[in-house]
This record gives sequence, C-alpha cells and structure tokens, in this order.
Amino acid sequence: MFLHKKFIARIATAAALATFGLVTYNQVSPNAAVEVKADSWINQYIVDNNIKPASITYEQGTFTKFISYRNGVGKPEGIVIHETATPGASARAETTYFNNNWQSIQTYVHAFVDSKEILNIHSTDYAVWGAGPSANSRYIQVELCEVSTADAFARSVANDAYYTAAKLLQYGLPFEPGTTIVSHKQTSDMFHETNHTDPVGYFASWGYDMEQFNALVSTYYNNMKNGTSVDSGSGSTTAGGGSTTSPNGDAKGEGVVNVSNSTSSSVPIVQFNAAGKPVNSNRALANNTPWYTDQSKTYGGHKYYRVSTKEYVEDTYATFTVN
Repeated sequence: MFLHKKFIARIATAAALATFGLVTYNQVSPNAAVEVKADSWINQYIVDNNIKPASITYEQGTFTKFISYRNGVGKPEGIVIHETATPGASARAETTYFNNNWQSIQTYVHAFVDSKEILNIHSTDYAVWGAGPSANSRYIQVELCEVSTADAFARSVANDAYYTAAKLLQYGLPFEPGTTIVSHKQTSDMFHETNHTDPVGYFASWGYDMEQFNALVSTYYNNMKNGTSVDSGSGSTTAGGGSTTSPNGDAKGEGVVNVSNSTSSSVPIVQFNAAGKPVNSNRALANNTPWYTDQSKTYGGHKYYRVSTKEYVEDTYATFTVN
C-alpha cells in the first residue's frame, strides 16, 4: 500500500518533472530550469510547495573534545550524511540524548536535522565521533531524523540539504558528490571502520536516494553561491525569507563571530530578561571558536550577537564577520 501511494505521487508529478525541476550538478545559473530524474518526486514536491529550509540554530552541546581534523582546525574536507534510525525522535530529543550520553555511547555528531529544525551542537571547526577514525578526521557529520509522513520527509531533507550546502560554502569546499558529500555507507565502504549503511535504507523507504539528495544540495549550493535565495525565489540569501528585522526588533545580520576571552578559558554568554537587560547565563562558549549569528541587540554601548535561540555574546569577546 505504501509503495502504491508513492507510485501514484510519481505519476501526479510526471508532467511537471518533464519541464521543470531542481538543478543538476553542473548548473551555473541559479535560475535555470532544468530536468531532474523522473523519480525525484520528493524534490519536485519541495519545489511545488515552496518549501524553504529552516535557519541553522547554533548551540554548544556537552561534547568536551575539541579535536583537530587531519589537516588542521577549521579544515574539514566534506560532510557525512547520517540518519538516526530512531523513528519519530526529533532533532531536539536526539540532541538531548547525545548530550546526556555521549561519554557512555562514545558517539557525537555536529548537527541534528528534522522537518522543523537544524540544530548545530558542536563547532564544525573541530572533529567529532560519528563514523570511525578516518571519516571523523575528515568530515563534518549531520544526522537526519526519521519522520512518518511524506511532507515531513520532504521538509527534513530540504533542511539537511541546506545545512550541507551551507557548510560546504562556509569552508570553501566544492560540490563533489562522493568526495565532499558522502553517506555513512560510503565511508564504511571507503575505510572499512564501520558497517553502517545509512541513510540508504531510510531514503529508499521514501523512494529517494543519495543522487537525488545531492541534486537538492546542488540547488541550494549554487543558488547561495550566486547570491540568491536557496530556492532562487525571493532574492534573499537567507533560508527563511528577506526581512531585515526580527519580530522582537533585533537587528538582522548573518555572519560568524569568533569568540575569545583573554582572562578565562571560556567566553560568557547572556540572556536578556523581560526588562531587556542582559543577565548572565549558566553556560559559556569554548575559547577561540567560531559561532554563526543571525541577529544582534545593542545595550549599554555594547553589541550582543545571538549564538543560540535566547543567548548572546558581548562584542567584548566577539569579532564579527559578515557572511
């Protein structure tokens, strides 16, 4: 019955697929309309429903290991695509589990993605424990959460593809499927250090595969590289639209803050109370690490850059670079 539904969905989009689709790997113009594989019905669903990826939320998790890649800090060679194999667990739930248990399970990744959120929980300048020593020393690693509906799957792979494209661009890496974008199965086949095959089986359950995922990454990668929105629809470089202020009036400004505290081994972060005054948080950032920021507040002559949903770092400890 499940396969029958997917077959009908493919038929329903066949006419559209014949004339318009997501880009192939060699696209130059972000606005070019080109044909995709006829069975990329999920990618076409994303186009037809104007699905926009979520913004990346950066939070420092509990992983205390700041491990250099084999070529040095801040020099990943690509990204590994995982899936959690935990049906129904959200990115937040998986993050909580890993933050509480990484020391016992000896596993940690950079990010979790579901249909609603992209949670980056460890600086991608540093390696993690997700796919064996050889892959760990080379790649950023992201886990895709399992969902139960086609709509949620489409939204989750859109978020996953956007995160992948954003990280390739952040580190100046080329779009090269099989080299800079690999599945966990591909790293197992390359290095023989794990026997995992994700996300191949999970993708297949939705009639999807890595080739189609890479086509989606290519769309976002080329559109952002050429200065348009991820879906080339609005002219904005942000995932969620082109507004210049957030609902609470914070100044928008996407970029990276490199944080450092010369008097301590960590950098304090603050939250703003109901009166709009910064108060100390019970958390801190690791010294000399980069953090994505999408907005800022000004208080008492200082600018505060947002580094997680409700937490900010003062300009005293932060050097901002615009994206």
